[in-house]
Amino acid sequence: MLGKIKRLGRSFFVSQARPDDVWAHQRLTRAEYGVYARMDPRDREHGVRVAQKLEGDYPDARAELVAAAILHDCGKSVRKYNVLERVLVGLIPYRLSAGWTLGAVKVRNEHPARGAEMVRLAGGRQDVAHLIEQHHSPRADVEAGLLHDYDTLE
Repeated sequence: MLGKIKRLGRSFFVSQARPDDVWAHQRLTRAEYGVYARMDPRDREHGVRVAQKLEGDYPDARAELVAAAILHDCGKSVRKYNVLERVLVGLIPYRLSAGWTLGAVKVRNEHPARGAEMVRLAGGRQDVAHLIEQHHSPRADVEAGLLHDYDTLE
């Protein structure tokens, strides 16, 4: 919960985001980095932190899992969030927002599938797209569950 509160605080100003783009570039294919570069800097920073923590705890993690951790929220880039939307959507528990079909909540609910599609269309690795698609389905497979857990911690 503390991680979510800190992330919420950082979400107010794009200028506060400090994504490690060089670190991400080293772990993504050219196609995947193109998707990453279009993400909001706050989402890039979050993805890198998730991936760095995961890689730190699991140094033998597959490269595709680390890349999926970096890109897991890329589907949110289909629509810009204003500050108020970013905060409000962050306060709604994911399970309570299921079925909402409007605006920022809809994007939040659909971002795993949209992100996977973006990676596939860009020519990214199939396993990366699959993990992005499943990162809110912790029982989908072991790696999706791991990505879900690390996303939740951050």
